[in-house]
Amino acid sequence: MLVEIENLTVSFPTPQGMSHAVRGVSLTLGAEKMGIVGESGSGKSLTARSILRLLPENARIAADKLTFDGIDVLRAREGAMRAIRGKRAGLILQDPKYSLNPVMTAGEQIAEAWRTHRKGSRREALSAAVDLLAQVQIRDPRRVAEAYPHELSGGMGQRVMIAMMLAPDPEMLIADEPTSALDATVQAEILRLLEDLVSRRGMALILISHDLPLVSHFCDRVLVMYAGRIVEELRAGDLTHAQHAYTRGLLDCLPTLSHPKPRLPVMVRDPAWLS
Repeated sequence: MLVEIENLTVSFPTPQGMSHAVRGVSLTLGAEKMGIVGESGSGKSLTARSILRLLPENARIAADKLTFDGIDVLRAREGAMRAIRGKRAGLILQDPKYSLNPVMTAGEQIAEAWRTHRKGSRREALSAAVDLLAQVQIRDPRRVAEAYPHELSGGMGQRVMIAMMLAPDPEMLIADEPTSALDATVQAEILRLLEDLVSRRGMALILISHDLPLVSHFCDRVLVMYAGRIVEELRAGDLTHAQHAYTRGLLDCLPTLSHPKPRLPVMVRDPAWLS
């Protein structure tokens, strides 16, 4: 297994005491596409970022086991973590408008990621950047390489982000809501692109999303999180047959054209879900 997590807890100090954002999460990840779904604040992103130890300074993280390819993430030195971040595991954020450097061209940013992990000359890095833009199916990669982020559409910016993460040829990608800022047509294109790249390169993928239908069609396995815990794990194709009341509630809240409802139901929460 590439990633192994046992009993992960992430907490934050507050005036009222410690607030537990992730509580007792355990999971494994191999060469597969795994989706993590749940409401905002359920602990999805914190769980994924714990693998790279990319948490706020005031976060308190503990686990019985937290390893990436056998490396103990909790005890690894910062130099060892820098060798994992970007080079072996990439993180795609949800909005390129805020994630890309506004004063560097797209090509320069991809080239910087390439040189950081692969060395080589600036000319080699810029050539690799154009090639990576072509790999993420940008039609005129040389023109886009010379463009600044504000000159790109949301879909183009997200492809640049993916190209940056692919530059070091990682073994794992974490995609944190990679299509939330895009319209439906571009969403489908980005997901097809990710699926093709993951399959061709044999990478592991963690897809964090609020979109249950999207995850059920795209991923191999789905984890459902509520209040910092995994309440259900199932094959993506079986998501519509989920047993937990929380997962059923999320599914029931989705609008559908095939069975329209005069009013969408509201989630009814059970305090027992927290225990």
